[in-house]
Amino acid sequence: MTDRASVFETVKAQIEPFNKKGVELTDSTTFAGDLEWDSLTVMDFVAAIEDEFDIIITMNMQAEIETVGQLVDAVQKLKG
Repeated sequence: MTDRASVFETVKAQIEPFNKKGVELTDSTTFAGDLEWDSLTVMDFVAAIEDEFDIIITMNMQAEIETVGQLVDAVQKLKG
């Protein structure tokens, strides 16, 4: 099982190329609000996360994930 801190660091590294505004990333950083991502950016990013962790994030899960922290928790759950 991967610890949450290392998942967070990996997610953060994956966000960097998409973080055009240089927003400081915390658990409460929102993708739509803080990072101002459109749906296409989100889809590209989700694909990158899926590849990185070798998981599948369903559309239902994606719909519920609004913050970096929620994504980290979802990845951890999927990695089990």
